[in-house]
Amino acid sequence: MSRLVLPALIIIPHVFLQAQARPACDPDNGGLILPDGYCALLVGERLGSVRHIVVADNGDIYAGVRGRGGGGLLALRDTDGDGRADMTRTIGRASGTGVALHGGYLYFAPNDRIVRYRLEPGALVPTDPPETVVKRLPTGGHGAKTMAFGLDGALFVDFGSRSNSCQAQDRSARSPGRFPCTELEDRAGIWRFDPSILNQRPADGTRWATGLRNPMALAVHPETGQLFFASHGRDQLSGSWGFTAEQNAENPAEEFGVAAQGDDYGWPYCYHDPQTNTKVLAPEYGGNGAIVGRCAPMKDPLIGFPAHWAPMALAFNTMSALGPEYQGGAFLAFHGSWNRAPLPQEGFRVVYIPFADGRPTGEYSTFATGAGGRTSIRPSGVAMGPDGSLYIAADRNRKIWRVMREDRR
Repeated sequence: MSRLVLPALIIIPHVFLQAQARPACDPDNGGLILPDGYCALLVGERLGSVRHIVVADNGDIYAGVRGRGGGGLLALRDTDGDGRADMTRTIGRASGTGVALHGGYLYFAPNDRIVRYRLEPGALVPTDPPETVVKRLPTGGHGAKTMAFGLDGALFVDFGSRSNSCQAQDRSARSPGRFPCTELEDRAGIWRFDPSILNQRPADGTRWATGLRNPMALAVHPETGQLFFASHGRDQLSGSWGFTAEQNAENPAEEFGVAAQGDDYGWPYCYHDPQTNTKVLAPEYGGNGAIVGRCAPMKDPLIGFPAHWAPMALAFNTMSALGPEYQGGAFLAFHGSWNRAPLPQEGFRVVYIPFADGRPTGEYSTFATGAGGRTSIRPSGVAMGPDGSLYIAADRNRKIWRVMREDRR
């Protein structure tokens, strides 16, 4: 009898605590400012440059870690139910960003490949070596890779652009744009792969959508199956082309929308002006901030977020634990700006985007910022936990938080 009971005593308490116990929030919410009625605790700190995160059904957390000297895939577990990770393991040393769980595998995206590990039920870390799903991905420039899985199991991967705006001399004053921009052949878009096939190369995938400079935030709507993205817009309208400080700070929009097969959002030839809600011709191709020209047929975003906020990660919430006001929409993490000077830098927050009938309403609200000031956190990852908690990672802060609704009993 004891041989039958002992394994259950090892495994069940951890799962039970994760599913049933509600840990106490930190008195200061771990340094976050949240809407009234919500609180947070620090799951872990001093974790390295944590990027995208995913939470397993038993509450284990996996985070891509980026670093000049190497990073790795970080695995965290709370064994005593206090909400804080007291078991931490590193899987490999490759620096990377994207992470996902799908079909019994743990997927990880270093800059140059997508790998997966077989993850046994109840195990925190894999025992088998990784398998390579896609290799020889383009690096340099916007080299970080992120991913999302379709409802049909398809693997979507972003390939960011090599340059800022496809100039003959990148980020150089008055340098014209290359035409055609050959980067679009294998960069600046979203590619689709079959994850059941190993050792693929980029040419084995399908270019799903194009004209997206750096669409790092990817997520599939859990009901409609549509692939949503948020992409980083171009920089240096002022430094390279003499636009005013205000024009440079407010342009272009960070685009949020649907990436359907064959969509073209216009980079590098066009950018979206959030003030006029118009896609206009880039100055590298003869634009002056008002000319539309060849940009008229390019696809427009569903929401144009303020310029240079740097969207990083996207997570849909279908659960009720955070209340009806935060159910059915998406949380989007913004890393914060650098190119708004001399105006104040902005972004550095997590926002909530409400949806209705599978589409964003067009509104959004700030959900989380840092208590230490405007630029005190740099969110890099968001994920929903199995109980409906929101998890937030911040790479510069080297922290992961868990956000919950306050107990209203």
